[in-house]
Amino acid sequence: MTKALVSTDWLAEKLGQPDLAVIDASWYMTDRDPDADFLAARIPGAVRFNIDEISDKASTLPHTIASPEAFAKAVGALGISEDMTIVVYDGTGIFSAPRVWWNFRVMGAKRVHVLDGGFPKWQAEKRPVESGPAQPLPARTFKADFDATAVAGTDDVRMALTDGTQVVDARSGTRFRGEEEEPRPGVEPGHMPGARNVHYQTILQDGQLKDKAALTAAFSAGGVDLDKPMLTTCGSGVSAAILALAADTLGHGIPRLYDGSWSEWGSRADTPKAKG
Repeated sequence: MTKALVSTDWLAEKLGQPDLAVIDASWYMTDRDPDADFLAARIPGAVRFNIDEISDKASTLPHTIASPEAFAKAVGALGISEDMTIVVYDGTGIFSAPRVWWNFRVMGAKRVHVLDGGFPKWQAEKRPVESGPAQPLPARTFKADFDATAVAGTDDVRMALTDGTQVVDARSGTRFRGEEEEPRPGVEPGHMPGARNVHYQTILQDGQLKDKAALTAAFSAGGVDLDKPMLTTCGSGVSAAILALAADTLGHGIPRLYDGSWSEWGSRADTPKAKG
């Protein structure tokens, strides 16, 4: 176990404790339905965090972070307070769970962890699951302490590209180089000039974060110096959080994350774009 990651063994021992919140944060870029999956099978006692629902509804961008007030109301209704131990998992292993881990950390929760290996590892180990509608938990008060400096906007990225901050893109190499069309309409292919590319899949193996030596090597292969300031980005702010999780696991803290990511940058006429 690290500060950010917990194992299935650790969670199995803690399951059922009153100060523990378990969150299913599954989200997919396919037709797979995470809400249906949650009803079919989940870790006992888990609640569902839908990143498209608990988001800024006024934004035209996908699942951007909600206001502190809206976030606090939504997670409080799920029975979560900021002083609980929170474990987030997803149905891929590690994919969307880091985004929700980051979301809670930005909102001031301190004891937030990602389940390494997620629900696939939990099921493979034949651990208990439950199904059907989740039993509502008693509502709690979540006191948000929003760290606005952790969330980067377009102007922050512009500044980072000129002040030496490393902008690290988690998308695949082909998307980064602009060799394929973006999955969202109206978004140009390519990347931010000067950005570095560390595909999130290069730091994962079998749905788990790789060991520290392999993580360091993956960042180094992408031209990233982990001892220098870093800002992460991706397609819509989800896989960028995987890079943030890895950086934190390596002891370098949580870097700033560009919430709008390429969905915003690539759709704007006033942002520079590069290919190759």
